[in-house]
Parts: sequence; C-alpha cells; structure tokens
Amino acid sequence: MRFTVDRLDHIVLTVRDRAVSANWYQRVLGMEIEEYGRNNRVSLSFGGQKINLRPMDSEGWTTARRAAPGVSDLCFTTAIDSENILRHLDKCGVAVIEGPVMRIGALGPITSVYILDPDENLIEIASYQG
Repeated sequence: MRFTVDRLDHIVLTVRDRAVSANWYQRVLGMEIEEYGRNNRVSLSFGGQKINLRPMDSEGWTTARRAAPGVSDLCFTTAIDSENILRHLDKCGVAVIEGPVMRIGALGPITSVYILDPDENLIEIASYQG
C-alpha cells in the first residue's frame, strides 16, 4: 500500500545545552517551552509543530546515527515582514548571517533572513509577504 505524507509533525535537534537552546528559541523565535515524559524531555511548540531538544550524548532516544549539534538547516515562516524581523533580531542581540534575500519556499517566493542558533544550526526566518 502506498501512502503520502500529510505534514511535518516534529523534528529533533541535538543540542549541547538544552536550557540554553530552549531559552534562545523562546526569546528569539517566540516558541513555547514544554517539559514532558520521562527524563524531563523538552520540546518547543509553534503553530501545529514542535521541536524536541535532545541533549548531546543522551541515552534513551531513537535518533540518527550521526546526530550532533549544529548540523541542521531549518526554515521557519512568519507573518511579519523582513524589516520587523531585522529589528526584533537586533533587539535580541542576534547577528544576521545573510538577508533579507529572495528565495523560493514551499508555497512560492519568500523573503528570508539567516541567523545561527546557539549550536550553530542555520536558521532561516522567511516571510511570504515579499
């Protein structure tokens, strides 16, 4: 039987310091921090998705064989324009790596700003507003 994937539910990021990463994603990207399950697992929720934060070298997780901090490129969309994104990042003390630049997202043209999270994952913040 064939099937199709409906949407991305969650991803897992391997992090050096779970508290530092959780606080950064909450402060910079407005995500909600949630603790759950065994070993006080931590996730970040936004919209209908979440990011689970897996501490580096932790046991009890089913994960990629070479999971490591700083190996992911992630794109998040927002309803605000790039100028407001830049102002917010400046207030948060987050350096912009590139942008605003035009790119093509899943639904068409986007304007993107690139930054690094505490583990040096590349984070793209995109707006479909042009």
